[in-house]
Formats: sequence, C-alpha cells, structure tokens
Amino acid sequence: MGGDVLRWSDYRSMPWKNGGGVTREVASGVVRAPLGAVEPVDGFDWRVSIADVDAGGAFSSFPGIDRVITLIEGEGMVLTVDGVPEVVSPLSPFAFSGDAETDCRLEAGAVRDLNAMTRRGRASAQVRVVTVTSEAGVRCDEGEVLLIMAATEGITVGGPDGRETALGRLDCVRQEGPGVLALRGDGAVAEIRITAAS
Repeated sequence: MGGDVLRWSDYRSMPWKNGGGVTREVASGVVRAPLGAVEPVDGFDWRVSIADVDAGGAFSSFPGIDRVITLIEGEGMVLTVDGVPEVVSPLSPFAFSGDAETDCRLEAGAVRDLNAMTRRGRASAQVRVVTVTSEAGVRCDEGEVLLIMAATEGITVGGPDGRETALGRLDCVRQEGPGVLALRGDGAVAEIRITAAS
C-alpha cells in the first residue's frame, strides 16, 4: 500500500472554535515555507476534518483561511455567506472564505460535512467527488498531499506494492509526494488535493 490509511475510529474529536459542535480531524499539516516565513499560530496550514451539524446557526470565523465544504450525509443546507444564500447539495463541494460572516440553515435535519481548510498564501485545496465503478488510478504529484476519503462503502485502495486495503465509510488514505493510488469497487470517494502556495 503506497499511502497511509486513516480510520474513522481514530480521528481526533475537538470542539468547534465557536463551541457550537464537534469536529473530527482527519489530517492536518504545515507546508514547507521559505526561510524567515512566519509559522502559523494555530499549528496548521491545511486541515481536513468532518463536522456533525445538528442545528442551524453561525459558523466559526477563520480569518485568513479558505474553506471547501462538502456535504457527505444529510439532505442539504443553505449557507448564507456575507449575506448571499448558497444551497449546498450532497457531494457538491462549495468553496468560501473563512473570513466571511457565514450562517447555516438546515433543509431537512442534521447533516455531516467534510471540511478542507487552507491558510491563504501558504496552501490551497481542491476537492472533487469521484464515482468509482471498477478500477481507477489517482496520481499524486511532487509537492502535493492527496487524501482519498470513502464517501460510501465498497471501496478498496492499492499502492505500487500491489497490496489492497478495504476502506470503511469515511476512512481515508493519505499520500504525500509522487505515487499512484489504485481505487477499486463500486461507490464514491472525495479526492482532496493540498498544494503549497507558489
């Protein structure tokens, strides 16, 4: 197996910044910065987490952070970002600024979402949901961190050594630097790519 397997049962739980709920951290990191660059005060340049949202309300403010949110359970929610309402549909990534005043309204009960957060000027994230119907190879390039999270059951991942690992729902594989992860099965995954700012 080429990447590190991260299991749902091992994710670290922590309270939201505003105290309104709980998030589970999947992975986080600091990018290599030029000599003399200021290190992040809260310990990360990028972070991927899963949050349970049981009720509507204000989102925590994260100045200097860009966010991509993807609904992975539930029927939908509306985020009002700086006064503009945006419908967030299941498995459709939505990017917005952590600086923005953001409020959430749930459409049909509690939801669970995947959050990719990056420090502006230090890192960026791209998130997409990929349907796996048989076999697909996903490449990670030099300088990238690639996380593949199983959005459904029925996904296995293999690395260059030929070994395969079954992923439970919301388990993840993390690959840093060059390599190819082979996905097999019938389901969907979230592909999260983190790159250092140029």
